Amino acid sequence: MRIYLPASLPELASSSGLSARLVHAVTPALRSALPDEDEEGLEYAAQLLAADDSLDLLDALPPAARRRVVVAADVPESLVEPVEGEAHAPSVVRLVGGVGWSDVACAHVDEAAAERDVTATLAGDDDAADRLAERDLLWYDVSELATLGGTAR
Repeated sequence: MRIYLPASLPELASSSGLSARLVHAVTPALRSALPDEDEEGLEYAAQLLAADDSLDLLDALPPAARRRVVVAADVPESLVEPVEGEAHAPSVVRLVGGVGWSDVACAHVDEAAAERDVTATLAGDDDAADRLAERDLLWYDVSELATLGGTAR
């Protein structure tokens, strides 16, 4: 199952991979919410929702590390549980185990120029949030992630 993990730049430097958390995926609820989307459109929607959630991880980081990060990984369905009884986006599921780098397909990361808008969005600037929503995340191969996070793996 393909999942989209909200993450941060420092997490990309971890040698042990990514920890369990709420993630996004193409779920029956997402399919129901977007009935006219094809598979690619549903995956893109899940990725965008994960990018929104990555903002929650950035407030405590220094401004130079404040970029939205979404890690795409393929995991067994047994590592994913539905999230019930909570108000979340229709793509939210719970990852119940860690994800190793061998399970990661790629990551999508803001360009450095987005850091100012991320910081302003976190401070409540609606105009910055609108600009951030218009930005595309850049695609990175898994082999590039450790360097992007600040270390070589």
